Amino acid sequence: MSTTSSPASSGKGKRWLAVLLWLIILGSPAAAGYVIWSDSGTEADNWLIEPLAYGDIEESVAATGTLEPKNYVEVGAQVSGQVKRLLIEEGDVVTKGQLLAEIDASVFELNVQTAEASLDNKRAQLAQQEAQLDLDEMRLKRNENLYTRKAISLDTLVASRTEVKILKAKIDALLATIKADEASLQADKVSLGYTRIVAPIDGTVASIAVREGQTLNATNSAPTVLQISDLSVMTLRAEVSEADVPRLSRGMDVKFATLGKPKDYRWSTLRQILPTPNVVNDVVLYQVLVDVENSDGGLMDSMSTKVFFVENHAEDVLVAPVAAVVSTPRGSFAKVAVNGQRERMPVETGVRSRTHVEIVSGLQEGAQLIAGSKQKTSDGETQARSMTGGNERPPGFGGGKRRD
Repeated sequence: MSTTSSPASSGKGKRWLAVLLWLIILGSPAAAGYVIWSDSGTEADNWLIEPLAYGDIEESVAATGTLEPKNYVEVGAQVSGQVKRLLIEEGDVVTKGQLLAEIDASVFELNVQTAEASLDNKRAQLAQQEAQLDLDEMRLKRNENLYTRKAISLDTLVASRTEVKILKAKIDALLATIKADEASLQADKVSLGYTRIVAPIDGTVASIAVREGQTLNATNSAPTVLQISDLSVMTLRAEVSEADVPRLSRGMDVKFATLGKPKDYRWSTLRQILPTPNVVNDVVLYQVLVDVENSDGGLMDSMSTKVFFVENHAEDVLVAPVAAVVSTPRGSFAKVAVNGQRERMPVETGVRSRTHVEIVSGLQEGAQLIAGSKQKTSDGETQARSMTGGNERPPGFGGGKRRD
């Protein structure tokens, strides 16, 4: 007796077979790497397409910073008095030892003259005492000869010896006084020298805090007269969040640009990460120092900068928008538009920035990547919306050349 399956059971078996085949296809590596969506023409028209192209890409930590001179000196007045002359203006370039200002030296000149006169008097007294000592020593020698012949008494000999000892002691005391007076005279001359304010370093006059005719009081502290900054080497002081600081290391490449020239990048290396942070509104920020050569004089004190601490860098490589690449546990896949269809292609990625990623293999130049979708604005115009967060290109993407 033959057995014939019913149409219902036959259809159910085919459906189960179709489901099984579909699960097998989805579970296979090839299916996971290459899936086609058949979108309507209207939806495909709304895709934001960006061709895969060659460019430069950087993986970096972004921050802001401020420039300051690495070396600067606040020049103060070490003596009190009236500012007699100012010989420089703000912005002047000065050299070490150059005369910058003069304080009225009348009182200090008189002090030197008085000390010199007192010292001359002491030296004259010393000469007198030394002459008297020569005379007393001759008398002592004569009395010693007379005493051996019993021509004078012992008391007379002892008196002569005592006079010589007393005179030598007086001479020693006078020599000590002269030594003290010489030191005092030297101090007066130093104070007189302080009335001439000279440049302690080569640099540029950054600021002047006094005016001619102003009286300075240096009794308790040295008032600041001016500041000299060496602008040949600047220090970039950047603030980096505590979450990004572990990614930084001494000697790593750094590039930055000032607000006045946002596309003119300069390169340097990280010098130091200061251990003590600044806490602003519960945000922990660490200061990072970068020394920068300023031979062209284009960098100035207090300029604001945007800074990028470069971790990885790749030049002349295929670069795709981050929104066009999907990362999964099975690998990375690029969303590609082919003949109105959206395909998911397996790719190998490299350096990654906030907005773009390097495509190492899997796609060729010119591949049409789906980076987002287009939307209609309130006035009916078409506006592109990219999932990369805008049209911002990655730091260094076409901007500035890496330092050799």
